[in-house]
Amino acid sequence: MVKKILLQNNIPVLLESVKEVRSLCIGIWVKVGARNETFEKNGISHFLEHMFFKGTESRTAEGIAMETDSLGAELNALTSSEYTLFYIKALDEYIGKGVEILTDIFMNSTFPEQDIEKEKSIINEEIKMVEDTPSDYIHELFSKQVWGETGLGQPVLGKSETIETFTRGDLVKHINAYYGPNNIIVACSGNFTENEFTGYLNSGLGRLQRDGQVIADTSPAFRGGMQVVTKDLSEAHVSLGVRGLPYNSEDRYSMHLLNTVLGSGYSSRLFQKIREKRGLAYSIYSYHVSYYDTGLWAVYAGTDKKHLNEVIDITVDEMTNLAKTINHDELQRAKAQLKGNLILALESTSNKMTNIAKQEIYYGKYYSPTEVIKMVEAITLDELKALAQKLMNRNHFALTVYGPVNDGDVRDIGKLLQ
Repeated sequence: MVKKILLQNNIPVLLESVKEVRSLCIGIWVKVGARNETFEKNGISHFLEHMFFKGTESRTAEGIAMETDSLGAELNALTSSEYTLFYIKALDEYIGKGVEILTDIFMNSTFPEQDIEKEKSIINEEIKMVEDTPSDYIHELFSKQVWGETGLGQPVLGKSETIETFTRGDLVKHINAYYGPNNIIVACSGNFTENEFTGYLNSGLGRLQRDGQVIADTSPAFRGGMQVVTKDLSEAHVSLGVRGLPYNSEDRYSMHLLNTVLGSGYSSRLFQKIREKRGLAYSIYSYHVSYYDTGLWAVYAGTDKKHLNEVIDITVDEMTNLAKTINHDELQRAKAQLKGNLILALESTSNKMTNIAKQEIYYGKYYSPTEVIKMVEAITLDELKALAQKLMNRNHFALTVYGPVNDGDVRDIGKLLQ
């Protein structure tokens, strides 16, 4: 059971007690990410996430690492397009110390100037690593094509030229603008006592007083069309997709089922047709990415240049004909797969913590696994067909090809791109 309480400064806290485990995972979520950054400061949310670990008023960076390791704990953070997360996972006997370390780096980090300059080099290496991994970099290229150069189209890591301009003042300005109680939620899952835990939080995070801006962003338009980025690689990398659904869409579980049938898993249509039966690609999958106001349903494939057009043709054919061809057996198999994935994913306290936090951010309420399974089970074949038809009717395709190809090597799929 998940319980929601408020700290003394009105930061919401989601609590899920799991008495059969010996650990707990605590996350501080800030509802700001790459899409909220200006073009000139793209990457600052991720840069700031790194800098929180560089020392506080009472701890050095080395001290934070040694103290965390001495607890056998995991202290980490991540940044996405729409949120930044700081979390610690520890044994239940170290709950007080775990909360204290996490809130210390979140509230009392000093951002030393010398570490800012070092971190610029580290993140530039991280950017190069992505650019040197075509199966990762194509998603960045595709996102920029679909959403444009601002908002959702901006890379989470930022760009080298913007990162070089960051100052300590920029970091402090970003914190003052966005890291206020109105943009923060806390989630915890594991073995803990509620009063003890909330006492620890109120003595630290509950004292935070800062006026964070209300985050507003216009919903981006989906941009179709084709782009070919030529690069001397051994494979051609393809991303092809249409506009999807926002996080809180009533059709969200139908969307998951459609994606499962199309290209999620070994039994999916694309995996079987493109890899297993024709041997055209090693890596082929579909995915659906949701944001609070829009989404993206897409397919990725890595293939030899000579198979490129065949892979694109099969993918387009499967997506455009899914409403006509999906059948009852596929629906039942997708339901079983989705339910299994859901239950297995919630076996760990860190995944449970993430689940309850995202539900609060995007739904404003909690749905238990039992409720989710009931919603999945209730979906009919006709509903699935209707959604597939709607996604194809209202959309045009976006296509990005990255690799040893030129515009003339990619077959024009005509009106589907317009």
